[in-house]
Amino acid sequence: MTFLTRKHLARRTFLRGAGVTLALPLLDSMVPAQTALAETAAAPKNRLGCIYVPHGATMYKWTPATEGKGFEFTEILAPLEKFRERVCVVSNLAHPLAGGINSDAGADHARSAAVFLSGAHPEKDRVQVGITVDQIAAERIGQDTPLPSLELAIEENGLNCGAGYGCAYTNTISWRTATLPLPMENNPQVVFEKLFGDGSSDEQRRERKQEARSLLDSVLHEVSALNKELPQADRARLSDYLDDIREIERRIQRAENQVPADLKVPDAPVGVPENIEEHFKIMFDLQVLAFKAEITRVATIMYARDTSGTVYPQSGVRDGFHVASHHSNVRANMDKYALINRYHVQLLAYFLDKLKSTPDGDGNLLDHSLILYGSSMSNGNQHDHDPLPVLVAGGASGRLDGGRHIVCPPHTHMSNLLVAVLDKLGIRQESLGDSTRELVI
Repeated sequence: MTFLTRKHLARRTFLRGAGVTLALPLLDSMVPAQTALAETAAAPKNRLGCIYVPHGATMYKWTPATEGKGFEFTEILAPLEKFRERVCVVSNLAHPLAGGINSDAGADHARSAAVFLSGAHPEKDRVQVGITVDQIAAERIGQDTPLPSLELAIEENGLNCGAGYGCAYTNTISWRTATLPLPMENNPQVVFEKLFGDGSSDEQRRERKQEARSLLDSVLHEVSALNKELPQADRARLSDYLDDIREIERRIQRAENQVPADLKVPDAPVGVPENIEEHFKIMFDLQVLAFKAEITRVATIMYARDTSGTVYPQSGVRDGFHVASHHSNVRANMDKYALINRYHVQLLAYFLDKLKSTPDGDGNLLDHSLILYGSSMSNGNQHDHDPLPVLVAGGASGRLDGGRHIVCPPHTHMSNLLVAVLDKLGIRQESLGDSTRELVI
């Protein structure tokens, strides 16, 4: 005789403390005994991540030589080789409206980010572009999570946006409506509090910091009580999750303490690491935690703003990002710029590895995610928008067949891919931006 003694938890179970609301990851105890996971509210849901990189790429070192399965990863894409079965490179896409209608001189950078996920033409005399694919997804798959979507960035907002266009176009890639841009947050501390602080009061948060208490200290009593009711596998999974949170909190606190208290550095917000690679990794780790606990299922991140002068020393290139993209079509300079492109892909590989190593239901987060990565520019020296460096990664819960180089007809609108992305998430959208037809991926 078998006794069913499994404790059943609601999928949306929270641990609460002073100024803290901590969502839990998917545990076995959230699945009723003898019930198939797919038949419960705890069944894994698809996640969508969209990553924007300005300034294009060295396309001859990005684009694979052969089509279909078994293609060879290029120099830039080589860091993704180990994820071959979860990566599709999509070639011959274009974003014509990033170049604009009656294009203003120098305006391509001012429009590129806004077009990436919208496929719409940014207006110059008013702030208006179009709803973005992430926000369409948030409306459909994000309404039962604490945060319908999460918007992240590495750089601060800029005030000098050029060509007479509104700065909203260069400061975000996410638009809830055609006229409502969503701010991107680059401070890990602010993101951390957004994910795990319940906003009870600023005073409670200040007190916790002054006492050098971890956010997790506020929920230890509830953790202890819950552990008494959980089976061993769930206790181990919960412990790993809490360890991940504590480690990120430690890294953020270390970043806060990197600058002496008496040193005035107004351009460096508290909580932003000096080491840019560490900054990337913390932001990706926060996104993975948010996906893991289903605090959100939709997230966007901007690697940089257009015309960014950021230097990536780990790439081996000491030139600023934007300067390096203006390579004068000199082969040696283009090869050097490809090192920055490859470094950016290495950071993507870090993110994919985190997703793959995070269990989620009957698989892992990479299995249940769709990640869109790319740029609205092709050759940064020429400010052209065709063909674009774009790829998609993840399994989309079995909907995306990876390991392919998909070669579209020349000049295919990227908006067609955006419609296809929604389709892979189970969202039917007839059109988006300047789409002409759905792309089969």
